[in-house]
Amino acid sequence: MIVTLTANPSLDRTATLDRPLTRGDVHRVSSVTVEPGGKGINVARVVHYAGHPVRAILPAASDDQILRGLDALRVPYRSVPLAESVRTNLTLTEPDGTTTKINEPGPSLAADVIERLAHLLVLESERADWVVLSGSLPPGVPAGWYADLVRALRPWGCRIAVDTSDAPLLALAAQFPEAAPDLLKPNSEELAQLTGADADSLERSAAAGDPGPCVEAARSLVERGVGAVMATLGGAGAVLVTPEGAWHASPPPVTVRSTVGAGDSSVAGYVLAHTRELAAPDRLRLAVAYGSAAASLAGTALPQPDQLDTASAIVRSVH
Repeated sequence: MIVTLTANPSLDRTATLDRPLTRGDVHRVSSVTVEPGGKGINVARVVHYAGHPVRAILPAASDDQILRGLDALRVPYRSVPLAESVRTNLTLTEPDGTTTKINEPGPSLAADVIERLAHLLVLESERADWVVLSGSLPPGVPAGWYADLVRALRPWGCRIAVDTSDAPLLALAAQFPEAAPDLLKPNSEELAQLTGADADSLERSAAAGDPGPCVEAARSLVERGVGAVMATLGGAGAVLVTPEGAWHASPPPVTVRSTVGAGDSSVAGYVLAHTRELAAPDRLRLAVAYGSAAASLAGTALPQPDQLDTASAIVRSVH
């Protein structure tokens, strides 16, 4: 069982433009989709499509459209009731795959809702191999909540993955090693936030065939207690660093249509690979294959196993 927590879920409304976005201009859209989203829900959807047991945990009113969307997709979930509707995020996708996201902050969570979410998560973790804590935190939730959850989950023996940014990420890192997860999934900007590196330089180096700076930045987090760091680098692939070694994966060749959900799909690929007891390089290969497949899909569509190209994801050891 894989359990995901999405404290700030959303209805993801994606509009595909007929030409490059121009500020102040009038645009036509070729298609519009509305799907249940938020990073943890995206992970749960990918895991569900792979046929692995999963449960998404989120706050939402019983009649909220997001729950009807999850029901339609047959994604198992448990929810804590809210008085307000979940947020709606807007994504504009251009013909070349350039993606512009406009995200609402989400409804504020009261203290009792926060407590009930944490309690539900701990209950579900008793049966979980992995618990994935993903995304931003909505108003009302302390920045250090993910760190609190990691400590609360640790006695139950499940593995914990965290994918977040900004204040929640920095608050989590401030409590390493006690709150260090088994997997941390930063992108280049988040890796830079944590280590003081330059995000653009990290991606440029990896794209030029030198993932060393990314590996060194990730290794500094492993040395602080994180079990594994998988840093996603867009078109430059991803690096994985564990206490046993470091690897870089070049992605399969794809035509990028939308980057929405690519990082979430990578997380899903990694935890799925771990449940299959794959070695670290193969976990990275599956993660990158999932992320690349997501990038090749339009809008907020997420990949299914038959859309993966694992053979073209090239993994090599980095010393």
